[in-house]
Amino acid sequence: MGCGTCGTGAPSGCKSNGDCNTGACNRLNVHDWLLNLPMSDPLSTCKIIEVSFQEGSRKEFYRNNTLQYFEKGEYITVEGVSGIDVGQVSLSGELVRLQLKKKSILENNPEIKRVLRRSSERDLEQYFANKEREKEALIKSRAIINKYKLEMKLSEVEFQADGKKATFFYTADDRVDFRELIKELASVFKTKVEMRQIGIRQEAGKVGGIGSCGRELCCSTWLTDFKSVTTTAARYQNLSINQAKLSGQCGRLKCCLNYELDTYLDALQHFPENADFLYTEMGTANLVKKDIFKNLMWYMLPQSTIHYPLSIERVMEIKKMNQKNIKATELKPVDVASTKKSVEEKHEFVDVVGQISLVSLQKNERRKNNKHNPNPKNKQNRNKGNRPPFNKNK
Repeated sequence: MGCGTCGTGAPSGCKSNGDCNTGACNRLNVHDWLLNLPMSDPLSTCKIIEVSFQEGSRKEFYRNNTLQYFEKGEYITVEGVSGIDVGQVSLSGELVRLQLKKKSILENNPEIKRVLRRSSERDLEQYFANKEREKEALIKSRAIINKYKLEMKLSEVEFQADGKKATFFYTADDRVDFRELIKELASVFKTKVEMRQIGIRQEAGKVGGIGSCGRELCCSTWLTDFKSVTTTAARYQNLSINQAKLSGQCGRLKCCLNYELDTYLDALQHFPENADFLYTEMGTANLVKKDIFKNLMWYMLPQSTIHYPLSIERVMEIKKMNQKNIKATELKPVDVASTKKSVEEKHEFVDVVGQISLVSLQKNERRKNNKHNPNPKNKQNRNKGNRPPFNKNK
């Protein structure tokens, strides 16, 4: 992701030819803004570091008992399942404690695995060799799934650095009986197999892509916690319920619908409640939409296609009149065109060459049009005008 303009110093980026110290090539990159601050007590620093795998699609915590300093983006060898694994350092220091608190993980938890060493050439050689097997394993695994006719979608295969374990990430709507599948996968790849079910939003984060806004997907760059998104968020923002426009790459409602929801809810508190209908002498006016930016409420009268913008004060006045069983004689809509501030400024231009007459330009255009598009009527008129006068004596 950052291989085009990353901070390694190379003109065209590192292109994965070396260790990216900036960590910009990871999907869920984090900036350590406490890195350069001096610590009063070095012994009180956090001994847990955050390690990313699969270019940031998965992150886990490991204990650094030796207090060895690791730079961000550096490859380290950690404990794995009956073996070793290789990952990149994504975060260290005091920010890791905030992440542990956020995920409700104790710093003294004995289940946290250890950091073994800085990755050697042999570890990296074995690591990259097993990474090359993942694409081929993904194709073979999907063929095996189709053979057993299982209703599941395999999205990613991840091999441990030493090749002793393979994790298969899949999505499924219902429970899947994959006991026979695990046996065949273990016999084909000669490794321990783990099936891990993920959500559709997590799958979109692993695959990645470009959203309708023109930027990378939030789930693949910075969003880690997925909250439920409902159509009520779109209704509060006066968005049309269009499934094609409101759905993201995952097929669910876009997560960005929740970003501005709190702002809309705060702004809607100033609008009167139970104002969906206003009773007037012209009929019952129905509420069409609310414009929180201009503090206007748009109403439509029966047997009319015109939308009338009313101010909040006017709506409250009509509502008080309706409570006294009095119908409003008129709506008194706001003139939206007059409220717009005219930004146009009058500029005086000086013609140093000379004044140009628009009438002369129009005449020239007519002459050109007559030459290119001759009209028989014009020819007749032209001939009539050029005829000599009729001589009666002849």
